[in-house]
Amino acid sequence: MTLRVGLLGYGTAGRVFHAPLIAATAGLRLDTVVTRDPQRRAQARADHPDARVVDDAEHLWQAADQLDLVVVAAPNRQHVPLARAAVAAGLPVVVDKPLAPTSAQGWELVTDAAAAGVPLTVFQNRRWDGDYRTVCRLVEAGELGRVARFESRFERWRPAVKPGWRESGAPGEAGGALFDLGAHLIDQAVRLFGPVERVYAEVDRRRPGAEVDDYAFVALTHTRGVRSHLWMGAVTAQLGPRFRVLGDRAAYTSWGMDPQEAALRDGRRPDEPGWGRVDPRRYGRLGADDDPRAVPTEPGRYPDFYLQVATALRDGTPMPVDPADAVAVVELIELAHEAAARGVTLPVPPRR
Repeated sequence: MTLRVGLLGYGTAGRVFHAPLIAATAGLRLDTVVTRDPQRRAQARADHPDARVVDDAEHLWQAADQLDLVVVAAPNRQHVPLARAAVAAGLPVVVDKPLAPTSAQGWELVTDAAAAGVPLTVFQNRRWDGDYRTVCRLVEAGELGRVARFESRFERWRPAVKPGWRESGAPGEAGGALFDLGAHLIDQAVRLFGPVERVYAEVDRRRPGAEVDDYAFVALTHTRGVRSHLWMGAVTAQLGPRFRVLGDRAAYTSWGMDPQEAALRDGRRPDEPGWGRVDPRRYGRLGADDDPRAVPTEPGRYPDFYLQVATALRDGTPMPVDPADAVAVVELIELAHEAAARGVTLPVPPRR
């Protein structure tokens, strides 16, 4: 059967990521788009002429029996209230990252969804980046030996502050580099190397007029001994390697971002041949200083997220991302902010 999807929000997240991925997924149909902005409403109609475009989320709750899934791609402050409304309507829900502005709100949402028996998952799409999938493959195969340090960067050069909620310091917006980019990097590190026992961080506002952090460095000490060093921000004029993973047998280094986001921004479809493949000239290198060799980058697979969502809703299999994992990421973001403010390394409290 075809599952009917309601999409809340048609900004960058909704227009660039969710709508194209939903439209390209067999068994899903983009039924309704919710956005109040007149230009975005016109854009949604042009992009998806078979979808209804409405201006208020109430349209979804009033027609809940005509939908099978809701996707929350609204600003961060609206994630929890919209997701809770979907749960109250009995509708499975996908929430863009971060799941919530605070871990307390995140746990409340997870608890509500579980009590109602409503499937809930989080769009941690960077788990399906090709370069990250390559790191996972190399680590799991033992190609690096015992990993000592995992370095990961999500850096940009945006020296001027842009208007918008991501740059706003208003309470509840969850703006800034740590919430925006750290939600990806921390999730990837924990996914690879497991629970964290200590957190150190440096968090700065470096651009004139910045209300939120535009640079952050986070150091995670995992219980298994691996140290993850994560850089993120908008003030990097020359970018470092995307990944550098150091083991006692070899190291792996890769440069540049996964190409899927750029392809989506350019209007390419996720179901086209060769999706997510990387030019061989951009392959990362594995080995030691005297003998590095290029290794093929795994294809990026963003479409797998919604394929797994569709399968879960039809067959009762697990959703692609456990929402408890997403709350744990928010907890680490909160701890990183606290560690930076106090200038100390903080232990991670026991997980619920």
